[in-house]
Amino acid sequence: MEIINLGDKPSLLSRYIRELRDITIQTDPLRFRRNLERIGEIMAYEISRRLEYHEETVDTPLAKAGAWEASEKIVLATILRAGLPFHHGFLNYFDHAENAFVSAYRKYREKGDSFDVLVEYLASPDIEGKTLIIVDPMLATGSSMELAYRAMLHNGNPAKIHVASVIASQQAIDYVAKVFPQDITTVWSAAIDPEINAHSYIVPGLGDAGDLSYGVKL
Repeated sequence: MEIINLGDKPSLLSRYIRELRDITIQTDPLRFRRNLERIGEIMAYEISRRLEYHEETVDTPLAKAGAWEASEKIVLATILRAGLPFHHGFLNYFDHAENAFVSAYRKYREKGDSFDVLVEYLASPDIEGKTLIIVDPMLATGSSMELAYRAMLHNGNPAKIHVASVIASQQAIDYVAKVFPQDITTVWSAAIDPEINAHSYIVPGLGDAGDLSYGVKL
């Protein structure tokens, strides 16, 4: 399994990560969502460089020209609700992709910070033999990502898997590397942070991406 941290080297991506983390900029939800979308666009481009292509011929007004077209069928999946802006950035580039949506949320137990991750909704096409890209901006423990993936397996087995996040904890990276198929999975992140706290939030992270995008939930 390959782990790719796009934040290893400074780039334009670094600015968008900085703005997502900055508590003074986080007060603007439109900008926060747009930055998630921008990172999705950048990451979609990077993933596109790993796809298989075939050459086609197109007619221009003057002559024929060779052109490259992706050979892989893409299914773009996200976890509601925080994943929506990030997903939209990917969809801007993979505009012919099929789409899947999974609801996965934390249900806290009566005492303490422990919780279970529950999946209650799945809308997914057939993924058999296709390239599955699962996107979620915050990869804290990896549990939601695993459950979303296993829920989609009811609709087939993908040929390739790309797991994409904006910020991941090292713990989640290690967990995904253990539970996802080693030979077909690539994990992408724009930043990898060292730890999670008692509430399983990434530290330093950026807080709750869903709340910052769409408002505080009850």
